[in-house]
Amino acid sequence: MISSTNEYEYSYSDSKSEHHHSYLIKPLIKMMICESVDILEHQKKLRILDIGCGNGSLSNLIAQQGYEVVGIEESESGVKLANENFPSCRFIEGSIYNLPNTELGEKFDIVIAAEVIEHLVYPKELLRNAKECLKPNGRLIITTPYHGYIKNLMLAVSGQMDKHFTTLWDGGHIKFFSVATMNALLESEGYTDIKFNFTGRFPYLWKSMLCSSTLVK
Repeated sequence: MISSTNEYEYSYSDSKSEHHHSYLIKPLIKMMICESVDILEHQKKLRILDIGCGNGSLSNLIAQQGYEVVGIEESESGVKLANENFPSCRFIEGSIYNLPNTELGEKFDIVIAAEVIEHLVYPKELLRNAKECLKPNGRLIITTPYHGYIKNLMLAVSGQMDKHFTTLWDGGHIKFFSVATMNALLESEGYTDIKFNFTGRFPYLWKSMLCSSTLVK
């Protein structure tokens, strides 16, 4: 998770995987493989940028699949833990709103932002900065908690709305996306070939959705 200012920086205490990694990693890797078949025909190893990488644990899981992974994170404690525990990846301290492009080096085949965009006051900035990091026809993969009419209705009927949409979680979720709103956001920034997948729990009550898109340059 990344905040918009350093004043309220999220602090990490260990390098353990986040709870959502358990249900995200398999469909995330599957989506990456499906979207990178053509690229792999021309190169041996894909270059991945993990935006808002936290303590680096997800970056490490991705790197274990044979990818070259660079993670960027605003939290100083997150970057410190990541560099100490996951030497197979490279981690850089920086903000989503102002990516240190000179440090990132060459462009990336895939940019990932896992469970990040829902924390951002200005989510379009993630999409705009990802453009600068992608190779021509590269893929942006975003994961975020799923919201749809049936799920929201169930939350209301079960009395879970206040708990789910809590305002008491400092640094918590402030944007709640459905397929329609995520699709509209991506299209507004010029992304095309938008594909969705879902994971966790039951159909239409999914925990998260995964969205892959591309930007033709």
